[in-house]
Amino acid sequence: MPSSWQVILDAVPVLLEGTLITLKLVTISLAIAFVIGLISGLMSTSSNKLLRMPALFYVDLIRGTPLLVQVFFIYLGLPVFLDIRIPAEAAGIAAISLNAGAYISEIFRGGIDSIHRGQMEAARSLGMSKFLTMRLVILPQAIRRMTPAFVNQVIVSIKDTSLLSVIGIRELTQSGEIIIAENFRAFEIWGVVAIFYFIIIYALSWLARRLERRFAVK
Repeated sequence: MPSSWQVILDAVPVLLEGTLITLKLVTISLAIAFVIGLISGLMSTSSNKLLRMPALFYVDLIRGTPLLVQVFFIYLGLPVFLDIRIPAEAAGIAAISLNAGAYISEIFRGGIDSIHRGQMEAARSLGMSKFLTMRLVILPQAIRRMTPAFVNQVIVSIKDTSLLSVIGIRELTQSGEIIIAENFRAFEIWGVVAIFYFIIIYALSWLARRLERRFAVK
């Protein structure tokens, strides 16, 4: 029987490959989620009910249902209803994007609401349109305040990708499961998987703390 160190050394290349897939999924998903969150966040701060209510419903729907249910709905439910085939990776990205987008929407809404309304009124009195005021005056300040929250959402989304193993995506967690099925060395493999997640998340947590300190003094 191979030693624990040999088991770990043999597993590292496979787990590194799974880590890269995890980071790819998170990068694509969060890029989409940022756009969704920005649009939804702006809609939720609108005084127009036709814009505000759909955004609030979307946020409540996503936050009120487990991510695992959302993954299964997109991967297994929609293909049956629409009579189409959705690849596992596309379904995973869609689920993470929609889920993270709802939370990012709330981050945007909170950040925009934290800016004093007098700034909007002052800019409008100078002849700036509401869109231009939001783009040049409100959002730059709000995004600076929201940056630590964005980093925290990245951390949450990285951990959420572990749920995508249930639909066969070979990310970090799924890679660990495959190795364990071959050698039955669960203790060593899950320990290394945990270390991989810890390294990624610790680095992002350190970044979040640095950003909080940096913005707190300005």
